[in-house]
Amino acid sequence: MFDTLSDRLAATFKTLRGKGRLSEADIDATAREIRIALLEADVALPVVRAFIKQVKERALGSEVSKALNPAQQIIKIVNEELIGILGGETRRLRFAKTAPTVIMLAGLQGAGKTTLAGKLGSWLKAQGHSPLLVACDLQRPNAVNQLSVVAERAGVGVYAPQPGNGVGDPVQVAKDSIEFARTKQYDIVIVDTAGRLGIDAEMMQQAADIRDEVRPDEILFVVDAMIGQDAVNTAEAFRDGVGFDGVVLSKLDGDARGGAALSVAHVTGKQIMFASNGEKLDDFDAFHPDRMASRILGMGDMLSLIEKAEQTFSQDEAEKMAAKLAKGPKEFTLDDFLSQMEQVRKMGSISKLLGMLPGMGQIKDQINNLDERDVDRTAAIIKSMTPAERQDPTIINGSRRARIAKGSGVDVSAVKNLVERFFEARKMMSRMAQGGGMPGMPGLPGMGGGAARKKKQVKQGKGKRQSGNPMKRKAEEQAAAARREQAQAANPLGLPPGQAGQDFELPDEFKKFMG
Repeated sequence: MFDTLSDRLAATFKTLRGKGRLSEADIDATAREIRIALLEADVALPVVRAFIKQVKERALGSEVSKALNPAQQIIKIVNEELIGILGGETRRLRFAKTAPTVIMLAGLQGAGKTTLAGKLGSWLKAQGHSPLLVACDLQRPNAVNQLSVVAERAGVGVYAPQPGNGVGDPVQVAKDSIEFARTKQYDIVIVDTAGRLGIDAEMMQQAADIRDEVRPDEILFVVDAMIGQDAVNTAEAFRDGVGFDGVVLSKLDGDARGGAALSVAHVTGKQIMFASNGEKLDDFDAFHPDRMASRILGMGDMLSLIEKAEQTFSQDEAEKMAAKLAKGPKEFTLDDFLSQMEQVRKMGSISKLLGMLPGMGQIKDQINNLDERDVDRTAAIIKSMTPAERQDPTIINGSRRARIAKGSGVDVSAVKNLVERFFEARKMMSRMAQGGGMPGMPGLPGMGGGAARKKKQVKQGKGKRQSGNPMKRKAEEQAAAARREQAQAANPLGLPPGQAGQDFELPDEFKKFMG
Protein backbone atom coordinates (compact mmCIF):
# COMPACT_ATOMS: atom_id res chain seq x y z
CA MET A 1 0.00 0.00 0.00
CA PHE A 2 2.86 2.40 0.76
CA ASP A 3 5.08 1.43 -2.18
CA THR A 4 4.58 4.70 -4.08
CA LEU A 5 5.23 6.81 -1.00
CA SER A 6 8.32 4.75 -0.12
CA ASP A 7 9.73 5.13 -3.63
CA ARG A 8 9.23 8.90 -3.65
CA LEU A 9 10.83 9.35 -0.24
CA ALA A 10 13.77 7.12 -1.21
CA ALA A 11 14.37 9.18 -4.36
CA THR A 12 14.17 12.40 -2.32
CA PHE A 13 16.73 11.28 0.25
CA LYS A 14 19.05 10.02 -2.48
CA THR A 15 19.56 13.58 -3.70
CA LEU A 16 21.10 14.45 -0.33
CA ARG A 17 23.92 11.95 -0.82
CA GLY A 18 27.43 13.28 -0.46
CA LYS A 19 26.46 16.71 0.90
CA GLY A 20 28.59 17.60 3.91
CA ARG A 21 26.36 20.58 4.70
CA LEU A 22 22.74 21.30 3.85
CA SER A 23 21.74 24.81 2.83
CA GLU A 24 18.29 26.30 3.45
CA ALA A 25 17.59 25.79 -0.26
CA ASP A 26 18.43 22.07 0.07
CA ILE A 27 16.00 21.73 3.00
CA ASP A 28 13.26 23.63 1.13
CA ALA A 29 13.69 21.39 -1.91
CA THR A 30 13.57 18.27 0.25
CA ALA A 31 10.47 19.49 2.09
CA ARG A 32 8.77 20.25 -1.24
CA GLU A 33 9.45 16.71 -2.52
CA ILE A 34 8.18 15.17 0.72
CA ARG A 35 5.02 17.30 0.48
CA ILE A 36 4.38 16.07 -3.07
CA ALA A 37 5.00 12.46 -2.01
CA LEU A 38 2.48 12.73 0.85
CA LEU A 39 -0.18 14.43 -1.29
CA GLU A 40 0.23 11.77 -3.98
CA ALA A 41 -0.27 9.14 -1.26
CA ASP A 42 -3.67 10.76 -0.54
CA VAL A 43 -2.69 12.06 2.90
CA ALA A 44 -5.09 14.74 4.21
CA LEU A 45 -3.92 18.30 3.48
CA PRO A 46 -3.99 19.47 7.15
CA VAL A 47 -1.81 16.49 8.07
CA VAL A 48 0.66 17.27 5.26
CA ARG A 49 0.91 20.91 6.33
CA ALA A 50 1.53 20.03 9.98
CA PHE A 51 4.07 17.36 9.01
CA ILE A 52 6.08 19.60 6.65
CA LYS A 53 6.05 22.46 9.18
CA GLN A 54 7.55 20.24 11.88
CA VAL A 55 10.16 18.71 9.55
CA LYS A 56 11.30 22.15 8.28
CA GLU A 57 11.50 23.66 11.76
CA ARG A 58 13.63 20.81 13.02
CA ALA A 59 15.74 20.58 9.83
CA LEU A 60 16.63 24.29 10.02
CA GLY A 61 17.54 23.96 13.70
CA SER A 62 20.76 23.06 15.43
CA GLU A 63 20.18 19.28 15.41
CA VAL A 64 20.92 19.21 11.66
CA SER A 65 23.39 22.08 11.30
CA LYS A 66 25.64 20.61 14.00
CA ALA A 67 25.25 16.98 12.91
CA LEU A 68 28.21 15.04 11.53
CA ASN A 69 25.94 13.73 8.78
CA PRO A 70 23.13 16.24 8.08
CA ALA A 71 21.41 14.08 5.44
CA GLN A 72 21.20 11.16 7.84
CA GLN A 73 19.76 13.49 10.47
CA ILE A 74 17.01 14.60 8.04
CA ILE A 75 15.97 10.95 7.61
CA LYS A 76 15.87 10.56 11.39
CA ILE A 77 13.61 13.64 11.68
CA VAL A 78 11.23 12.36 8.98
CA ASN A 79 11.10 8.96 10.69
CA GLU A 80 10.24 10.51 14.06
CA GLU A 81 7.58 12.81 12.57
CA LEU A 82 6.02 9.86 10.70
CA ILE A 83 5.77 8.01 14.00
CA GLY A 84 4.09 11.09 15.44
CA ILE A 85 1.33 11.38 12.82
CA LEU A 86 0.74 7.61 13.03
CA GLY A 87 -0.03 7.95 16.73
CA GLY A 88 3.29 7.85 18.56
CA GLU A 89 3.26 5.08 21.15
CA THR A 90 1.61 1.71 20.54
CA ARG A 91 -1.91 1.76 22.01
CA ARG A 92 -2.91 -1.38 23.93
CA LEU A 93 -6.40 -2.70 24.69
CA ARG A 94 -7.94 -1.69 28.00
CA PHE A 95 -9.38 -4.65 29.88
CA ALA A 96 -12.19 -4.43 32.44
CA LYS A 97 -11.33 -5.00 36.09
CA THR A 98 -14.21 -7.47 36.26
CA ALA A 99 -14.85 -9.79 33.31
CA PRO A 100 -16.17 -9.70 30.71
CA THR A 101 -14.36 -6.94 28.81
CA VAL A 102 -16.75 -5.54 26.17
CA ILE A 103 -15.37 -4.45 22.79
CA MET A 104 -17.78 -2.84 20.33
CA LEU A 105 -17.01 -2.65 16.60
CA ALA A 106 -18.47 0.22 14.56
CA GLY A 107 -18.07 1.32 10.95
CA LEU A 108 -19.65 1.46 7.52
CA GLN A 109 -21.00 -1.57 5.68
CA GLY A 110 -18.25 -3.19 3.64
CA ALA A 111 -15.44 -2.00 5.93
CA GLY A 112 -14.87 -5.61 7.05
CA LYS A 113 -16.27 -5.53 10.60
CA THR A 114 -17.62 -9.09 10.65
CA THR A 115 -14.41 -10.64 9.28
CA LEU A 116 -12.38 -8.46 11.60
CA ALA A 117 -14.42 -9.65 14.59
CA GLY A 118 -13.20 -13.17 13.83
CA LYS A 119 -9.59 -12.00 13.39
CA LEU A 120 -9.69 -10.07 16.66
CA GLY A 121 -11.24 -13.09 18.40
CA SER A 122 -8.53 -15.38 17.03
CA TRP A 123 -5.81 -12.91 18.07
CA LEU A 124 -7.20 -12.60 21.60
CA LYS A 125 -7.53 -16.38 21.87
CA ALA A 126 -3.81 -16.69 21.03
CA GLN A 127 -3.15 -14.23 23.89
CA GLY A 128 -4.84 -16.63 26.32
CA HIS A 129 -8.33 -15.10 26.41
CA SER A 130 -11.74 -16.67 25.84
CA PRO A 131 -13.64 -14.35 23.44
CA LEU A 132 -17.33 -14.42 22.46
CA LEU A 133 -18.55 -12.90 19.17
CA VAL A 134 -22.00 -11.31 19.34
CA ALA A 135 -24.16 -10.93 16.21
CA CYS A 136 -25.82 -7.51 16.45
CA ASP A 137 -25.85 -6.84 12.71
CA LEU A 138 -29.40 -7.99 12.08
CA GLN A 139 -30.01 -5.91 8.93
CA ARG A 140 -27.48 -7.09 6.35
CA PRO A 141 -28.48 -10.36 4.63
CA ASN A 142 -26.64 -13.39 6.03
CA ALA A 143 -24.54 -11.25 8.41
CA VAL A 144 -25.44 -13.57 11.33
CA ASN A 145 -24.49 -16.69 9.34
CA GLN A 146 -21.24 -15.06 8.25
CA LEU A 147 -20.29 -14.27 11.85
CA SER A 148 -21.09 -17.86 12.90
CA VAL A 149 -18.86 -19.26 10.16
CA VAL A 150 -16.03 -16.83 11.03
CA ALA A 151 -16.30 -17.73 14.74
CA GLU A 152 -16.11 -21.45 13.92
CA ARG A 153 -12.98 -20.93 11.80
CA ALA A 154 -11.40 -18.86 14.58
CA GLY A 155 -12.29 -21.45 17.20
CA VAL A 156 -14.13 -18.95 19.41
CA GLY A 157 -17.68 -18.76 20.80
CA VAL A 158 -20.59 -16.99 19.11
CA TYR A 159 -23.87 -15.59 20.48
CA ALA A 160 -26.50 -15.31 17.72
CA PRO A 161 -30.03 -15.84 19.15
CA GLN A 162 -31.75 -13.93 16.31
CA PRO A 163 -31.77 -15.01 12.64
CA GLY A 164 -31.10 -11.52 11.31
CA ASN A 165 -32.05 -10.52 7.76
CA GLY A 166 -34.15 -7.73 9.24
CA VAL A 167 -35.51 -9.76 12.17
CA GLY A 168 -34.63 -9.12 15.83
CA ASP A 169 -33.64 -6.31 18.20
CA PRO A 170 -29.86 -5.71 18.13
CA VAL A 171 -29.90 -3.69 21.37
CA GLN A 172 -31.56 -6.55 23.28
CA VAL A 173 -29.14 -9.08 21.77
CA ALA A 174 -26.18 -6.97 22.93
CA LYS A 175 -27.67 -6.64 26.44
CA ASP A 176 -28.35 -10.39 26.79
CA SER A 177 -24.88 -11.33 25.51
CA ILE A 178 -23.21 -9.89 28.62
CA GLU A 179 -25.07 -12.20 30.99
CA PHE A 180 -24.52 -15.12 28.57
CA ALA A 181 -20.75 -14.42 28.62
CA ARG A 182 -20.69 -14.36 32.43
CA THR A 183 -22.60 -17.65 32.61
CA LYS A 184 -20.38 -19.42 30.06
CA GLN A 185 -17.11 -17.97 31.46
CA TYR A 186 -16.15 -15.85 28.43
CA ASP A 187 -13.82 -13.05 29.50
CA ILE A 188 -14.16 -10.87 26.36
CA VAL A 189 -17.31 -9.93 24.39
CA ILE A 190 -16.86 -8.60 20.83
CA VAL A 191 -20.05 -6.92 19.57
CA ASP A 192 -20.42 -6.80 15.77
CA THR A 193 -22.79 -3.94 14.89
CA ALA A 194 -24.64 -3.04 11.69
CA GLY A 195 -23.32 -0.60 9.11
CA ARG A 196 -24.67 1.33 6.18
CA LEU A 197 -23.31 2.29 2.80
CA GLY A 198 -23.10 5.85 4.10
CA ILE A 199 -23.61 7.86 7.28
CA ASP A 200 -27.26 8.04 8.33
CA ALA A 201 -29.17 8.91 11.49
CA GLU A 202 -30.72 5.45 11.97
CA MET A 203 -27.35 3.68 11.99
CA MET A 204 -25.85 6.25 14.35
CA GLN A 205 -28.78 5.97 16.73
CA GLN A 206 -28.65 2.16 16.80
CA ALA A 207 -24.91 2.21 17.51
CA ALA A 208 -25.42 4.80 20.26
CA ASP A 209 -28.21 2.69 21.84
CA ILE A 210 -25.99 -0.43 21.88
CA ARG A 211 -23.17 1.66 23.39
CA ASP A 212 -25.43 2.98 26.15
CA GLU A 213 -26.79 -0.50 26.93
CA VAL A 214 -23.55 -2.50 27.18
CA ARG A 215 -21.15 0.33 28.17
CA PRO A 216 -18.19 -1.07 26.22
CA ASP A 217 -14.65 -0.81 27.58
CA GLU A 218 -13.42 -0.17 24.04
CA ILE A 219 -15.25 1.13 20.95
CA LEU A 220 -13.18 0.36 17.87
CA PHE A 221 -13.91 2.15 14.60
CA VAL A 222 -13.21 -0.15 11.65
CA VAL A 223 -12.14 1.75 8.55
CA ASP A 224 -11.35 0.48 5.06
CA ALA A 225 -7.83 1.72 4.32
CA MET A 226 -8.56 1.68 0.58
CA ILE A 227 -11.28 4.36 0.47
CA GLY A 228 -8.88 7.29 0.81
CA GLN A 229 -9.98 10.66 2.16
CA ASP A 230 -13.57 9.50 2.68
CA ALA A 231 -12.23 7.29 5.49
CA VAL A 232 -11.19 10.42 7.37
CA ASN A 233 -14.59 12.09 6.84
CA THR A 234 -16.41 8.95 8.03
CA ALA A 235 -14.16 8.65 11.08
CA GLU A 236 -14.92 12.25 12.05
CA ALA A 237 -18.68 11.61 11.68
CA PHE A 238 -18.51 8.49 13.91
CA ARG A 239 -16.36 10.29 16.45
CA ASP A 240 -18.94 13.08 16.76
CA GLY A 241 -22.05 10.84 16.49
CA VAL A 242 -21.16 7.75 18.54
CA GLY A 243 -17.60 8.22 19.74
CA PHE A 244 -14.81 5.66 19.60
CA ASP A 245 -11.60 4.90 21.48
CA GLY A 246 -9.38 3.49 18.75
CA VAL A 247 -9.15 2.76 15.05
CA VAL A 248 -8.74 -0.57 13.24
CA LEU A 249 -7.47 -0.47 9.65
CA SER A 250 -8.78 -3.20 7.38
CA LYS A 251 -7.54 -4.13 3.87
CA LEU A 252 -4.10 -2.69 4.51
CA ASP A 253 -2.76 -5.12 1.90
CA GLY A 254 -4.65 -3.38 -0.90
CA ASP A 255 -3.14 -1.37 -3.72
CA ALA A 256 -4.60 1.98 -2.67
CA ARG A 257 -2.29 4.84 -1.77
CA GLY A 258 -2.58 4.49 2.01
CA GLY A 259 -3.30 8.12 2.91
CA ALA A 260 -6.05 7.10 5.33
CA ALA A 261 -3.57 5.31 7.57
CA LEU A 262 -1.40 8.43 7.73
CA SER A 263 -4.36 10.78 8.27
CA VAL A 264 -6.96 9.19 10.52
CA ALA A 265 -4.96 9.20 13.78
CA HIS A 266 -3.90 12.84 13.37
CA VAL A 267 -7.33 14.14 12.28
CA THR A 268 -9.46 12.27 14.84
CA GLY A 269 -7.01 12.28 17.73
CA LYS A 270 -7.62 8.53 18.18
CA GLN A 271 -4.82 6.05 17.64
CA ILE A 272 -4.74 3.12 15.26
CA MET A 273 -4.75 0.00 17.44
CA PHE A 274 -4.92 -2.91 14.98
CA ALA A 275 -4.29 -3.52 11.29
CA SER A 276 -5.62 -6.26 9.03
CA ASN A 277 -3.41 -6.99 6.02
CA GLY A 278 -4.84 -10.08 4.34
CA GLU A 279 -7.75 -12.47 4.04
CA LYS A 280 -6.56 -15.15 6.49
CA LEU A 281 -7.46 -15.07 10.17
CA ASP A 282 -3.83 -14.61 11.20
CA ASP A 283 -3.33 -11.64 8.82
CA PHE A 284 -3.98 -9.33 11.76
CA ASP A 285 -1.85 -7.76 14.46
CA ALA A 286 -1.42 -4.83 16.81
CA PHE A 287 -0.45 -1.59 15.06
CA HIS A 288 2.98 -0.20 15.95
CA PRO A 289 3.54 3.37 14.64
CA ASP A 290 7.34 3.08 14.85
CA ARG A 291 7.38 -0.16 12.85
CA MET A 292 5.02 1.21 10.19
CA ALA A 293 7.17 4.33 9.81
CA SER A 294 10.22 2.09 9.43
CA ARG A 295 8.48 0.13 6.67
CA ILE A 296 7.47 3.29 4.83
CA LEU A 297 11.08 4.49 4.87
CA GLY A 298 12.30 1.12 3.58
CA MET A 299 14.08 0.18 6.81
CA GLY A 300 12.12 -3.03 7.23
CA ASP A 301 10.36 -4.34 10.32
CA MET A 302 12.71 -6.75 12.03
CA LEU A 303 10.83 -6.70 15.35
CA SER A 304 7.61 -7.99 13.75
CA LEU A 305 9.61 -10.61 11.84
CA ILE A 306 11.28 -11.78 15.06
CA GLU A 307 7.92 -11.95 16.84
CA LYS A 308 6.49 -14.09 14.03
CA ALA A 309 9.51 -16.40 14.22
CA GLU A 310 9.18 -16.73 18.00
CA GLN A 311 5.52 -17.68 17.64
CA THR A 312 6.28 -20.28 14.97
CA PHE A 313 9.64 -21.85 15.84
CA SER A 314 10.27 -23.99 18.88
CA GLN A 315 13.31 -22.94 20.92
CA ASP A 316 14.24 -26.58 21.58
CA GLU A 317 14.06 -27.45 17.89
CA ALA A 318 16.18 -24.43 17.00
CA GLU A 319 18.86 -25.45 19.50
CA LYS A 320 18.88 -29.02 18.19
CA MET A 321 19.29 -27.75 14.63
CA ALA A 322 22.15 -25.44 15.64
CA ALA A 323 23.88 -28.33 17.39
CA LYS A 324 23.50 -30.49 14.27
CA LEU A 325 25.02 -27.85 12.02
CA ALA A 326 27.90 -27.29 14.41
CA LYS A 327 28.87 -30.98 14.17
CA GLY A 328 29.34 -30.80 10.41
CA PRO A 329 27.43 -30.26 7.16
CA LYS A 330 26.56 -33.95 6.70
CA GLU A 331 24.44 -33.91 9.86
CA PHE A 332 21.94 -31.60 8.15
CA THR A 333 19.68 -33.72 5.92
CA LEU A 334 16.89 -33.05 3.44
CA ASP A 335 14.41 -34.06 6.18
CA ASP A 336 15.76 -31.20 8.30
CA PHE A 337 15.61 -28.89 5.29
CA LEU A 338 11.96 -29.81 4.69
CA SER A 339 11.11 -29.28 8.36
CA GLN A 340 12.69 -25.81 8.36
CA MET A 341 10.92 -24.89 5.13
CA GLU A 342 7.54 -25.91 6.52
CA GLN A 343 8.18 -23.87 9.68
CA VAL A 344 8.94 -20.78 7.58
CA ARG A 345 5.78 -21.38 5.55
CA LYS A 346 3.73 -21.31 8.76
CA MET A 347 4.94 -17.75 9.36
CA GLY A 348 2.93 -16.59 6.34
CA SER A 349 3.57 -15.36 2.83
CA ILE A 350 7.23 -15.51 1.80
CA SER A 351 6.80 -12.18 -0.03
CA LYS A 352 5.51 -10.48 3.13
CA LEU A 353 8.33 -11.94 5.22
CA LEU A 354 10.98 -10.73 2.77
CA GLY A 355 9.30 -7.32 2.72
CA MET A 356 10.05 -6.97 6.45
CA LEU A 357 13.81 -7.12 5.83
CA PRO A 358 15.69 -3.80 5.59
CA GLY A 359 16.49 -2.65 2.06
CA MET A 360 14.11 -5.06 0.35
CA GLY A 361 12.23 -2.13 -1.20
CA GLN A 362 14.94 -1.97 -3.86
CA ILE A 363 13.89 -5.39 -5.17
CA LYS A 364 10.18 -5.25 -4.35
CA ASP A 365 9.21 -6.10 -7.95
CA GLN A 366 11.11 -9.39 -7.72
CA ILE A 367 9.60 -10.06 -4.28
CA ASN A 368 6.06 -9.40 -5.53
CA ASN A 369 6.64 -11.77 -8.46
CA LEU A 370 7.73 -14.65 -6.23
CA ASP A 371 5.73 -17.80 -6.86
CA GLU A 372 4.64 -19.13 -3.46
CA ARG A 373 3.98 -22.50 -5.10
CA ASP A 374 7.73 -23.04 -5.52
CA VAL A 375 7.84 -24.00 -1.84
CA ASP A 376 5.15 -26.63 -2.44
CA ARG A 377 7.05 -27.99 -5.45
CA THR A 378 10.25 -28.25 -3.41
CA ALA A 379 8.37 -30.08 -0.65
CA ALA A 380 6.87 -32.47 -3.23
CA ILE A 381 10.32 -33.30 -4.61
CA ILE A 382 11.75 -34.09 -1.15
CA LYS A 383 8.70 -36.17 -0.18
CA SER A 384 9.11 -38.23 -3.37
CA MET A 385 12.55 -39.38 -2.19
CA THR A 386 13.23 -42.50 -0.14
CA PRO A 387 14.41 -42.10 3.48
CA ALA A 388 17.92 -43.14 2.41
CA GLU A 389 18.00 -40.46 -0.31
CA ARG A 390 16.91 -37.78 2.13
CA GLN A 391 19.62 -38.81 4.59
CA ASP A 392 22.35 -38.97 1.94
CA PRO A 393 21.51 -37.08 -1.30
CA THR A 394 24.87 -38.06 -2.81
CA ILE A 395 23.38 -41.43 -3.76
CA ILE A 396 20.85 -39.78 -6.09
CA ASN A 397 21.96 -40.76 -9.59
CA GLY A 398 20.29 -40.37 -13.00
CA SER A 399 17.73 -43.16 -12.60
CA ARG A 400 16.80 -42.00 -9.09
CA ARG A 401 16.37 -38.42 -10.33
CA ALA A 402 14.03 -39.65 -13.07
CA ARG A 403 11.93 -41.58 -10.52
CA ILE A 404 11.77 -38.63 -8.10
CA ALA A 405 10.82 -36.24 -10.92
CA LYS A 406 8.01 -38.53 -12.06
CA GLY A 407 6.73 -38.92 -8.51
CA SER A 408 6.66 -35.17 -7.83
CA GLY A 409 5.45 -34.05 -11.24
CA VAL A 410 8.47 -31.93 -12.15
CA ASP A 411 11.32 -32.02 -14.67
CA VAL A 412 14.48 -34.01 -13.94
CA SER A 413 16.43 -30.74 -14.02
CA ALA A 414 14.35 -29.43 -11.09
CA VAL A 415 15.44 -32.40 -8.95
CA LYS A 416 19.08 -31.89 -9.94
CA ASN A 417 18.92 -28.15 -9.16
CA LEU A 418 17.32 -28.77 -5.78
CA VAL A 419 20.03 -31.21 -4.71
CA GLU A 420 22.80 -28.86 -5.85
CA ARG A 421 21.22 -25.89 -4.04
CA PHE A 422 20.83 -28.00 -0.91
CA PHE A 423 24.55 -28.88 -0.87
CA GLU A 424 25.48 -25.19 -1.25
CA ALA A 425 23.04 -24.11 1.47
CA ARG A 426 24.29 -26.84 3.80
CA LYS A 427 27.89 -25.70 3.44
CA MET A 428 26.95 -22.08 4.10
CA MET A 429 24.75 -22.87 7.12
CA SER A 430 27.41 -25.12 8.63
CA ARG A 431 30.07 -22.46 8.18
CA MET A 432 27.86 -19.83 9.84
CA ALA A 433 27.03 -22.16 12.74
CA GLN A 434 30.74 -22.70 13.34
CA GLY A 435 31.43 -18.94 13.35
CA GLY A 436 32.93 -18.82 9.90
CA GLY A 437 30.57 -16.13 8.66
CA MET A 438 29.10 -15.83 5.20
CA PRO A 439 31.26 -16.90 2.24
CA GLY A 440 33.65 -14.10 1.38
CA MET A 441 33.07 -12.35 4.71
CA PRO A 442 35.07 -12.46 7.95
CA GLY A 443 33.73 -14.29 10.98
CA LEU A 444 31.80 -12.37 13.63
CA PRO A 445 33.70 -11.09 16.68
CA GLY A 446 33.50 -13.42 19.63
CA MET A 447 32.71 -16.46 17.47
CA GLY A 448 34.92 -19.30 16.41
CA GLY A 449 36.26 -20.01 12.99
CA GLY A 450 38.72 -17.11 12.91
CA ALA A 451 41.86 -18.90 14.07
CA ALA A 452 42.42 -20.85 10.88
CA ARG A 453 42.00 -17.73 8.76
CA LYS A 454 44.34 -15.74 10.98
CA LYS A 455 46.95 -18.48 10.75
CA LYS A 456 46.53 -18.55 6.99
CA GLN A 457 46.88 -14.77 6.77
CA VAL A 458 50.07 -14.89 8.86
CA LYS A 459 51.45 -17.62 6.65
CA GLN A 460 50.56 -15.81 3.42
CA GLY A 461 51.53 -12.29 4.53
CA LYS A 462 54.95 -12.59 6.20
CA GLY A 463 55.82 -9.09 4.95
CA LYS A 464 59.31 -7.62 4.54
CA ARG A 465 62.05 -9.42 6.47
CA GLN A 466 63.93 -7.47 9.14
CA SER A 467 67.51 -6.55 8.46
CA GLY A 468 70.24 -8.43 10.28
CA ASN A 469 72.14 -5.14 10.81
CA PRO A 470 71.14 -3.71 14.26
CA MET A 471 71.53 -0.06 13.16
CA LYS A 472 69.53 -0.59 9.96
CA ARG A 473 66.84 -2.53 11.84
CA LYS A 474 66.47 0.35 14.37
CA ALA A 475 66.05 2.86 11.52
CA GLU A 476 63.35 0.68 9.95
CA GLU A 477 61.47 0.44 13.27
CA GLN A 478 61.59 4.24 13.72
CA ALA A 479 60.26 4.78 10.19
CA ALA A 480 57.41 2.30 10.82
CA ALA A 481 56.52 4.11 14.10
CA ALA A 482 56.41 7.45 12.25
CA ARG A 483 54.07 5.97 9.63
CA ARG A 484 51.75 4.65 12.38
CA GLU A 485 51.61 8.08 14.07
CA GLN A 486 50.78 9.70 10.73
CA ALA A 487 47.99 7.18 10.07
CA GLN A 488 46.60 7.74 13.59
CA ALA A 489 46.47 11.50 13.01
CA ALA A 490 44.60 11.00 9.73
CA ASN A 491 42.18 8.52 11.30
CA PRO A 492 41.78 9.38 15.02
CA LEU A 493 38.72 7.13 15.42
CA GLY A 494 40.69 4.06 14.44
CA LEU A 495 38.24 3.14 11.69
CA PRO A 496 39.17 0.38 9.25
CA PRO A 497 40.76 1.46 5.97
CA GLY A 498 38.22 3.02 3.63
CA GLN A 499 35.93 4.11 6.50
CA ALA A 500 37.71 7.28 7.56
CA GLY A 501 36.90 10.80 6.41
CA GLN A 502 34.65 11.06 3.38
CA ASP A 503 34.56 7.26 2.89
CA PHE A 504 32.71 6.61 6.16
CA GLU A 505 30.24 3.73 5.73
CA LEU A 506 26.64 4.50 6.69
CA PRO A 507 24.53 2.10 8.77
CA ASP A 508 22.74 -0.55 6.70
CA GLU A 509 19.26 0.88 7.24
CA PHE A 510 20.26 4.13 5.52
CA LYS A 511 22.09 2.67 2.54
CA LYS A 512 18.92 2.64 0.45
CA PHE A 513 18.58 6.39 0.77
CA MET A 514 22.20 7.44 0.56
CA GLY A 515 23.22 5.32 -2.48
